Order: sequence, then structure tokens, then C-alpha cells
Amino acid sequence: MVQKITAKLGYGWRLLATGLSFFCFGAGGLLLWIFVFPVLSFLPGNPRQKVSRGQKIVSYSFYVFIGLMHRLGVMTYEVVGLDKLNRPGQLIIANHPTLVDIVFLISRIKQASCIVKAGLWHNPFMRGPIVNAGYISNGDPGQMIDECVAWLRSGGSMVIFPEGTRSIPGKPYRFQRGTAAIALQANTVVTPVTLSCYPSTLTKAEQWYQIPDRRFHLTMHVGDDIALDEFVGISPKSVGTRRFTQYLQDYFTQQRAL
Repeated sequence: MVQKITAKLGYGWRLLATGLSFFCFGAGGLLLWIFVFPVLSFLPGNPRQKVSRGQKIVSYSFYVFIGLMHRLGVMTYEVVGLDKLNRPGQLIIANHPTLVDIVFLISRIKQASCIVKAGLWHNPFMRGPIVNAGYISNGDPGQMIDECVAWLRSGGSMVIFPEGTRSIPGKPYRFQRGTAAIALQANTVVTPVTLSCYPSTLTKAEQWYQIPDRRFHLTMHVGDDIALDEFVGISPKSVGTRRFTQYLQDYFTQQRAL
């Protein structure tokens, strides 16, 4: 009886803490837009320097958010291979099992761009970080690829989810070819990151309030760089893109089975 009561109280607290966490996330984004980024815009520097400052601010705010979720008892986490990240011109390719993936990744990468759904440009809670960190819209696929390639070639790093959206639990991966096209055109450092979440939560099929019976554990495993030579040399380029997409899909499928 005592155990059941304790379990219910724990569940109730984590539900409240989850809601509080996401409220803080939205409020934080709004405060950054209204107060922080306008101040940063007056600091001297060229557009690239201003974007770099914006990315650092977003990274730090995401780090605080993950720390909040951890301290409230919503989640625990583990990072393996962090020393392989934070390199200039690095393309980080990751799977996407849960809603907080991008937040967790960016919290561990001081300066990185990413691809964002075009609709989020109109979200008042997200617009400030998106614009000031120089994130790239997926509104025009061709322009998106060009902007990502240009950013990587200039020495910037990026985080991309080749699925384009969160995974569906129990379903095989279906990667889009845009990630492979960006990687091969930029011909830069490509580093895979495997994310796993147990118990499964915050998936595409769940609402934020559908939390598991205990706090979830998020693991981030940074793999070794992927050599692109055999794919870059394939002609026509569309074949190389297709084969590299399949390679990535097979890689993450194997990682999920471990």
C-alpha cells in the first residue's frame, strides 16, 4: 500500500515537473527574444560573429534546461564520446527518438546550426533563438541544402536528423536524402550520434503529459567519423547520395539493435 502511494506521488510530481519544465522552456525562449538578443544585437561584430554569439547563448540556455529537467527528477542522462564533438566544419548526424533530442545535442555543442521547420519562424517562443542563432529553414529544400553546405564549408558545425522528424517506435528508419546530399556536397567531417531513451517518452505518437512510470534516461553515444571518399567519388551524384542515405540508415538501424 505504501509503495503504491509513493509511486503515485512520484508520478504526480514528475507530471507536474514535466509541465513546469516545458513552461520554463517556452518562457525562456520568449525572454531571450525580448530582452537578451536585442542587447546582443548592439554589440560590435560582423553577422558571423553575431550568429556565433547567438548560438552560444542558445547552447547555454539549453544546458540550463536539461539541468532543470534532471534536477526536478524528470530525466537522467549519459554522454559517451563528447570529446569527438565541437569541431569546426563538423556535420553531426543523429537519430531522433524523442522531443528533447535537439535540445540535448545543442546543450553539448557550443556553436552549431540546425534545420528548423519553417512554421517555427512564426512561433513567438522559438523565433528569437532560431533567428539569432542563424538556424536554417526547411521551407525550400534546394535553398536549405545550399545554405547548409555553405555553412559547413565556412567552418560552421551543424546538427541534422536525417529522418526529418521524430522516429515512430517499432517502425524502421526512413531517412530523407537531403542529409546525404549536404554531407557529400560539403565533403566535411561527418560524425554519427546515436540517441536512445528508456523508457520511451516524448515520441511523435505521445503528448508531453503521457509520461512513463519512472523518470526516463537519455543516452548520447558519439560514434567515429564516417569516411566519405567512396561515396563522393560515385557518378552520377544522385547514386552516391542514395547509397550514402542507405549506409546511414543501416548504421543507425544496427546501433538501435545493440
